[in-house]
Amino acid sequence: MEPRVATAPCPTKVGDVASNVEDFTLSLDEILAAVDKIEKQVNEIEHFYQSTSNIQTSSNSKGCSKDKGREKQFISAERQQQNALRREAAAAKRMQELMRMFSTIFRQITQHKWAWPFLEPVDVKGLELLDYYEVIEKPMDFGTIKSKMEAKDGTGYKNVREIYADVRLVFKNAMKYNDEKNQYHVMAKSLLEKFEEKWLLLLPKVAEEEKRLQEEEAEANLDMQHAQEATYANMARELSSELLQAGKDLKNLEEMVIQKCRKPTSEEKRILWTALAKLSPENISRALQIVAENNPNFQATARVVDLDIDAQSDYTLWRLKVFVEDALKVNKKTTADTAFNNNDITEDKKNGSKRKRDSCDAQAKTNAKRTKKVSIS
Repeated sequence: MEPRVATAPCPTKVGDVASNVEDFTLSLDEILAAVDKIEKQVNEIEHFYQSTSNIQTSSNSKGCSKDKGREKQFISAERQQQNALRREAAAAKRMQELMRMFSTIFRQITQHKWAWPFLEPVDVKGLELLDYYEVIEKPMDFGTIKSKMEAKDGTGYKNVREIYADVRLVFKNAMKYNDEKNQYHVMAKSLLEKFEEKWLLLLPKVAEEEKRLQEEEAEANLDMQHAQEATYANMARELSSELLQAGKDLKNLEEMVIQKCRKPTSEEKRILWTALAKLSPENISRALQIVAENNPNFQATARVVDLDIDAQSDYTLWRLKVFVEDALKVNKKTTADTAFNNNDITEDKKNGSKRKRDSCDAQAKTNAKRTKKVSIS
C-alpha cells in the first residue's frame, strides 16, 4: 500500500500552489520509487534465505559431520574463483592418472587373442545383419573407444567411468545380439569377466577420487553460500537504513504539506469530532497516540482521556483527519468522507450530521465500555 500524504486545502496564491504541488509530487515520486526498489530487494533477500533454509534442512537430515563446529568463513568471489580453478586443475591431474592406469587395462584386453572381433565397428552391411540396429541401440567397439580416449579437442572422455561403461557396452552388445552358443557371445562373455576382474583392482582408487570430488564440491558450495550470506546480510543492513530514511523523508514531506495548510474551520473540527467517535477501540487508541506525538503532556494511555479538539495544533488536526479518513475507508464507513473538505454544507446536511453525530456518540460510548473512557470535546 502506498504511503498517504495529507492533502488539506491551502489558500495561497495560484502560482505558489502550483509550485508547491509540483515540488511535493516530485518528492513523493522519489520516495515511492525508493520504497519500490527496497521492496524488490527485500523480496530477493527473503527468497535467498528461504532457499538457504531448505538446503540446510536437507543437509542436516543427511548429516554433515565435516561441517559441525566449523565457523563460517566469508570468502570473496575472486578468492572463490581462484580456489575453484585450483581444485579443477588438481582434480583433472588426478583423473589423468586414473585414466592412464585404466589405459593399461584397456591395452591388455584389446591385445587378447579373442579381442579381434571387437576392434572395429561391426560390418552390418557386409555381414548382412539387417536387424542389427533394431536390436542394438548404441553400437560400440574398441577402435571408437581408443579414438575418444586420445581425443584432444574436448570430445574425449571426462572420467574413467565413462570409458568403463563403453568397454562393457562392447561386450554386452555382442552377448545381446548373438545367442549363448555363438562364438562371439562366448568370446565377449569371457573377455568381460577378465575385464571386470582387472577393473575391481582399480575401483577403490576410482571410488576414493569420486568421494574426494564430492567433498570438494560440497566445500565449494558451502563457501559460496557463506559468501552469499555475507552479501545479503550487508544488503539487509543497507536496506534497513534506506527504509528508515524513506520513512523519515515521508514524514517530513507530510509535515511540510500539513504546515502549509490553512487552519481547520470550526465546522471541520466538529466533523472530525464526529468521525473520531465512529472509530473502533483500536483506531481510537492510534488516534490518541497521534495526539500524544505532538503533545508530550497528553496522556494517551490513561484510563480516562479527555481530548479537547480546540486545544490541538493545526498539524495534529490535519494528521487526525488523514488517519480518520483511512480508518473509515478500511471499515467501509465513508459517510463522513465526502463532507470533510466541503465548507459549503447546507442546512439539511447540518441537521443530518447532527443525527449522525448522535448515533456515533452512542457507538463511541459502547466502544469506551470495552476499552477506556475517552471524552472528546
